[in-house]
Amino acid sequence: MRKFGLRQLAMLAPTQGLLILIIALPSLYVFWLSFTESSYGKAPTFIGWDNYAAIWNDRYFWRALVNTLIVINVIVYGELVLAFLLASVFAKGVPFRKTLLAIVLMPYAISEVVAVVIWKFLLDPNVGSFAKAMAAAGLPDINWATNPTHGLGLVSVVSIWLHLPFTFILIYAAMLAVPKELYESATIDGASGWQSFRFVTLPGVMPAIFVALIFRYILAFRLFSEVWLLTGGGPARTTEVLAIYLYKQSFTYASFGKGSATGWVMVMISGAIAAIYLRLLYSRGFKQDA
Repeated sequence: MRKFGLRQLAMLAPTQGLLILIIALPSLYVFWLSFTESSYGKAPTFIGWDNYAAIWNDRYFWRALVNTLIVINVIVYGELVLAFLLASVFAKGVPFRKTLLAIVLMPYAISEVVAVVIWKFLLDPNVGSFAKAMAAAGLPDINWATNPTHGLGLVSVVSIWLHLPFTFILIYAAMLAVPKELYESATIDGASGWQSFRFVTLPGVMPAIFVALIFRYILAFRLFSEVWLLTGGGPARTTEVLAIYLYKQSFTYASFGKGSATGWVMVMISGAIAAIYLRLLYSRGFKQDA
């Protein structure tokens, strides 16, 4: 094994310096700001843990936290199930595979703003094709602007549609990487379809599943655009998520300290979730026997 010396450190130094400059230092500044009272045109004043205590006692923070946890779990696991089903279909072989792959991956090339506009147009009760089809089938309208459940439900659908290609491509690539010899051996040993899935396919794609879960939990926890563009957190702040709560604290109410404290709470919660999945990934996916 080659030694890791000064030359290798020098080659990594520019990248590490850039990460420190654009990630580590701003994060430390925000952490310090979370212990201060600060606003536009006002120098930060140290107040200790008061900002954390304030958001702890704020019922809107807890509502935003509950909304966030519900929505991201619906998004992440809904995405995972759909991606796994799609990957299974593609792995078995489908006609016009390249065309269908392009269609499945297409939403990932669309910005969040455009995606929300598309879905709002499709569900518009006056001109939307989805809305007219639902009305013809006797289904009620989706009132995302006035009904919190409808609003968060539509946010989940839009987010799943946007980010499904990411999870799909990870699982699909993992399925293609499973050696065909393993399936042949399982068939020779008399394994059923379910047994082949349980003992061959699932262990082969499990590392990819954990990687997808880690990235999607971290990214979904920062959910902002879909909620902001669809409901703005309303009505009466019932569809707020943590990113919307942070935005309003920082820029609507001009309380940079509370906004910074909210940001660090989000970092700690998402970091704890990522640590759990990283541990599972290590123990079940990449750990090698000594």
